[in-house]
Amino acid sequence: MQVIDPQYWNNLYQQKETRWDIGYPSTPLKEYIDQISDKHQSILIPGCGNSYEAEYLLQNGFTNITLIDISSLLTGTLEKKFSNYLNKELTIITGDFFGLNNQFDLILEQTFFCALDPSLRKSYVKKMQELLKPDGRLAGVLFNRSFEGGPPFGGSREEYEELFKEKFEIIKLEPCYNSILPREGSEVFINVKSKM
Repeated sequence: MQVIDPQYWNNLYQQKETRWDIGYPSTPLKEYIDQISDKHQSILIPGCGNSYEAEYLLQNGFTNITLIDISSLLTGTLEKKFSNYLNKELTIITGDFFGLNNQFDLILEQTFFCALDPSLRKSYVKKMQELLKPDGRLAGVLFNRSFEGGPPFGGSREEYEELFKEKFEIIKLEPCYNSILPREGSEVFINVKSKM
């Protein structure tokens, strides 16, 4: 099974098999967003899913958000949901994250990394660095546990440290103290700055 296959993801959304979807922005990301003072910085959410984080950003006055997802079924739904913001405060792209060429101040990670086959993790780190402006940040939540099969694919704090340290300055990589109850003890918050 190819996890970058658009049809695979379209099928999951069509059949509503979205176990990762909690229906609202995850607490660690919401609290991180609450600390951001510059609401005009460019923000990317890759593998954006139902985009509760984007909705929260828009409700809180952020003006430069880009979403990308490989599922055309999903992005079509998001275009309707966010029609008031579309092509103004919000850009929605249907496509492969690895083909994206823009640059951003901040990339928010929420269940995208864990959806990718682990063989793509080095490519993910390299692409994240390319997509960030000098001093740009990647922040969000990674699973600190393993899963049978996948997606999702898990990992550990030690593994992530090894993975990111070459291309990023690690500001924070520690267990989440504010995970939602079902994920308590199984998430780490990552905040890394691009080394240019």
